[in-house]
Amino acid sequence: MRGSGGYAVVLAAAFFVLGTGDALASDPLLDQGRKIFRKCQSCHQVGVSAKHTVGPLLNDIYGRRAGTLEGYRYSRAMEAAGQDGLVWSEEALSAYLEDPKSAVHGTKMNFGGLRDPDDRRAVVAFLRQFSPGAANIPEAPPTAPLENADPEVPPHILALEGDPDYGEYLSSECVTCHQADGEDKGIPSITGWPGDRFVTVMHAYKTKSRDNPVMQSIAASLSDEEIAALAAYFSKAGQ
Repeated sequence: MRGSGGYAVVLAAAFFVLGTGDALASDPLLDQGRKIFRKCQSCHQVGVSAKHTVGPLLNDIYGRRAGTLEGYRYSRAMEAAGQDGLVWSEEALSAYLEDPKSAVHGTKMNFGGLRDPDDRRAVVAFLRQFSPGAANIPEAPPTAPLENADPEVPPHILALEGDPDYGEYLSSECVTCHQADGEDKGIPSITGWPGDRFVTVMHAYKTKSRDNPVMQSIAASLSDEEIAALAAYFSKAGQ
């Protein structure tokens, strides 16, 4: 669910202590979150000595784009969610903890979820202690399909074989916002996207299943063949 935290936090069986000397267990909400987090410890670690195990470490999770933590191999679904703009905020974490497989279709996280909103609130508050400066992170909802899933693209459109050279020619408009070198600077990178993923997302904008007026306009101006060409180009870009 980014690197080790700047706080000196020690994970122990009995309690967690911030480097400032404030005991988290003195706060009832955080104490509740610490206890509930024990359900997560078989897969996730948090604190100064945290490392990846079955799941990624959870330090610095607030404000991080999903599926981008270096050194951990995410599912394709989680990487795609991050490319779509999913950033871990209180709202996003709560939704994921409630039902991981509904929040990110195809996630490899095998957890039934926390149905009690008070339990989720406690765990989310607990995890926030391990994200330095997290109190200043704006809570903006992630860009996502309007109905939480992109509509299926007809097979004949997905089967189109795009010309990457033509796609490179067409890409000049894309790279006015998306970084050509694959850097993610507030706008999701599309460099290296799987071709079918690119086509699916662009057609979602084309049918207005995704709510972004600029992208809707761009997608509407492109033919199926042009979208396929862009998909072919960006899937190989950066290699």
